[in-house]
Amino acid sequence: MSEGMSEQGGQRLRVFLVDDHGMFRAGVRAELGAHVDVVGEAATVAQAVSMIGSVVPDVVLLDVHMPDGGGRAVLDAVRKTQPQVRFLALSVSDAAEDVIGLIRAGARGYVTKTISPDDLVDAIRRVADGDAVFSPRLAGFVLDAFAARPDAPVADPELDQLTNREREVLRLLARGYAYKEIAKELFISIKTVETHVSNVLRKLQMSNRYELSRWAADRRLV
Repeated sequence: MSEGMSEQGGQRLRVFLVDDHGMFRAGVRAELGAHVDVVGEAATVAQAVSMIGSVVPDVVLLDVHMPDGGGRAVLDAVRKTQPQVRFLALSVSDAAEDVIGLIRAGARGYVTKTISPDDLVDAIRRVADGDAVFSPRLAGFVLDAFAARPDAPVADPELDQLTNREREVLRLLARGYAYKEIAKELFISIKTVETHVSNVLRKLQMSNRYELSRWAADRRLV
């Protein structure tokens, strides 16, 4: 890989990592270190917002789901004061709602964590240059969303009522998981799953899991 691929204006790109898994951040830092300057990293929304404001990187690699609000909260906060910072979502999630939500919020790209190191460096460079970058399968979600609803609002009011955890529970529920399986998948108790499902039903004014499943399928959350 040529050094120029990770430079901007003759200088190495400055990249900030946001992910709540320390081992993953360490791995990304090791892979990128020869090509970009990793100027900082954060495990929480509050840390990320504070540190990004201090170091002002060229590109932020942003996880979507974190315990205290997730990538959308970081993006919304930073864009108010540092609109020049570019965001590239790097997530295990390939759900359409996550992809579309982050792009509508202002991220320049979205790739999954299965991406190769070389392709990730190239994606960072392209985002820094102002291009939009997506993993191949995910690009279709974005094209479909904007083609079907070109004048759609930035947010889905019904979906925005739900917390990140409620969305995770809803997605698994719509995929046919039993409460016990959801609890195991998300490392929470069955009672907590029941509480989340009750909250989702109340917020969306629905009466059973079958209505929720249809609602989720209509929004391509499954």
